[in-house]
Amino acid sequence: MTVTTPPRTRRVALLGSTGSIGTTALRVLERQRDRFRVTALTAFANSALLEEQAARFAPTFVGLVHNGTPHDSRWHTGRSCLIEAATRADVDIVLNAVVGAAGLDATLAALEAGKRVALANKETLVMAGDLASAAAARGGGEIVPVDSEHSAILQCIAGRPREEVRRVILTASGGPFREWAPERLASATVDDALHHPTWQMGRKITIDSATLANKALEVIEAHFLFGLPYDRIDVVVHPQSVVHSLVEFVDGSVLAQLSAPTMELPVLYALTHPERVPDTGVRPFDPVACSPLTFEPVGHDRFPALRMGVAAGRAGGVAPAVFNAANEQAVALFLERRITFNDIARAIDSALDTLAAGPAESRDAVLAADAEARRHVRSLFSC
Repeated sequence: MTVTTPPRTRRVALLGSTGSIGTTALRVLERQRDRFRVTALTAFANSALLEEQAARFAPTFVGLVHNGTPHDSRWHTGRSCLIEAATRADVDIVLNAVVGAAGLDATLAALEAGKRVALANKETLVMAGDLASAAAARGGGEIVPVDSEHSAILQCIAGRPREEVRRVILTASGGPFREWAPERLASATVDDALHHPTWQMGRKITIDSATLANKALEVIEAHFLFGLPYDRIDVVVHPQSVVHSLVEFVDGSVLAQLSAPTMELPVLYALTHPERVPDTGVRPFDPVACSPLTFEPVGHDRFPALRMGVAAGRAGGVAPAVFNAANEQAVALFLERRITFNDIARAIDSALDTLAAGPAESRDAVLAADAEARRHVRSLFSC
């Protein structure tokens, strides 16, 4: 008789539980209760949704980042609760779904504490990739990407040595403005930009997809995740969002990872890597229904943010942090309807031209560059 050993229950801290990735992750974790237990939840708003999540998953730690009156007196409050959740002894995996630079300190702390970081917060590696690598080396932590593009690359490489990889190709949907003439973008509204053709995401990342700033962030992230130089990382537009990335090997073979556009699959793989486990929540793949699959070159005249972001990555130092912060601030102003869509790229260009020089030798240097870039963008538009 064969005796089957039950899987070890791994304990998860979910940072940013009420956002798009956070709620997706909880759907996955609920279906995988025999393998995972949610021991910590944090969110940025005092919302009824966080209360519902806490009641459903019964974590031992609940954190509310923005101080307020919590629903439960046992909740922890303040920005430090992200680090508290990420470094707890009863946490094995930290799923960082915080949007923007606010997720940096928690990632660094989790890596120092030897945790697996399932990273949806790409800004961590964009701002401080070298610092994150050093923190992982000191503490024994590891980063497994949650972004669908980087998850695809990880799955395609499957442990092969980097010298066998000729290049990686990230796919971009092209967003809602893929077929717009450049001159028309001056009149693009917030509602236009939020109307993504294939993905349901949070507001900030949806705007980033419309400008292709998100693809610049992903190029920089891929550089740090896979140790590849920028001239071996390409981007191609793939409107159907079915092929999530491709890896070309030195012998000319190309592997691609395909699935319907859902974040549930890369979230699950980040939790279980390198294993694969059954999951009834992801529908079977139907290649006929997904056809045709097409690919196009990037229209850099419509999407200058991609070019500027990759240039910042190549420049190194604080330039990627400046790019990220200028973009975050400009997107916030656009969502508030205080600047135009084209002003986002103008803000990034101005910040990089003024502030991009300087080393990123410490967390403080990175955060100082971040703060200065945000001030620059607000000043540019007198905000």
